Amino acid sequence: MRKLLLALCTSLFLFSCSDNAVEEKVLTAVTIEKADECHLCGMIIEGFAGPKGAVSHKTDEVVRKFCSTRDMFTYYLDPENKRNIAQLLVHDMSQVPWDTPKDELFINAKDAYYVIGSSKRGAMGSTLASFSEKTVAVEFAAEFGGELLTFDQITIDKINDF
Repeated sequence: MRKLLLALCTSLFLFSCSDNAVEEKVLTAVTIEKADECHLCGMIIEGFAGPKGAVSHKTDEVVRKFCSTRDMFTYYLDPENKRNIAQLLVHDMSQVPWDTPKDELFINAKDAYYVIGSSKRGAMGSTLASFSEKTVAVEFAAEFGGELLTFDQITIDKINDF
């Protein structure tokens, strides 16, 4: 009985430690360096207009960077990747001009509003414009076209259709 209790306590301790390790991996900002390549397509990220993306996994410390939100979602929506994702970040286009997204203005992708199918282009052509504020996303869609979506409404079929 004593061994069982000791094993249970050890398991609980290890489980709580592993939860804390995942929490420590939370990203608050990502720096796009001059030589950084898109994790999906291999293009150099810097120098392209539109929002970029970043992904951290539960299993390692590597931050995967993407030249566009479209590439980030294509990667994320693959079932093999989706289950391992700890966090996704996108540029907040509510706060910066389209041509100059700033590294310190990344937001949690799950909280963002998106406009898909607008006339604005990113590194890979059509992309998903990402915004922290719904009102700005609605204004963007009125000016540049496209459909307003939340994170949970984005599917691989929607990405492939625009």
